[in-house]
Amino acid sequence: MARHTGSVCRLCRREGVKLFLKGTRCHTDKCAITRREYAPGLHGKVRKKRSDYGTQLREKQKVKRIYGLLETQFRNIFRSAARTKGVTGELLLSALERRLDNCVYRLNLAASRAQARQMVRHGFVHVNGRAVSIPSYLVSQKDRIEIKAKEQFLKAVKERLESWKDRPTPAWLKLDPAALTGEVLARPTRADVGGEIQEQLIVELYSK
Repeated sequence: MARHTGSVCRLCRREGVKLFLKGTRCHTDKCAITRREYAPGLHGKVRKKRSDYGTQLREKQKVKRIYGLLETQFRNIFRSAARTKGVTGELLLSALERRLDNCVYRLNLAASRAQARQMVRHGFVHVNGRAVSIPSYLVSQKDRIEIKAKEQFLKAVKERLESWKDRPTPAWLKLDPAALTGEVLARPTRADVGGEIQEQLIVELYSK
């Protein structure tokens, strides 16, 4: 499967916001967007007025990069949300949040979504007692997520959790740090995602 192999810090700078793609580095002064608050490239410092289409495109690109998806993957999730009864934008975000790699990240069991995706790919993540190696797997209410790996790896995850003990866990997930397990309490709502995403712009873009 194709994947982004370039600098992920350039992606944050392109969108002008922190996408938290580098894990703990994003929370330090070494974060690229903190040091250089302008777009990458020769003309990065030149401010240009965006059209409505440009604004919609940048919002779509931002959300796509936050969750680490390619265009085809993202478009398929949108089409599925559009076919489902309800508010398309909210259904899109709910589906993105319910991805297994995102759940592992939201439970603070991984430093970034990329690391969470790697953990899933390597078979370290089990759902309801069975290994699931598909990052796009959508969890359901009452599903139990568990990390199973070598003792050395589990020790590193526990140490990471201890250093992040002040980071909140979303209300729709429940974490047991001692057992390295999580439970899906409910489907994520729009309020659980936060206000940094304007999903209506994405709906307008794909509706053209």
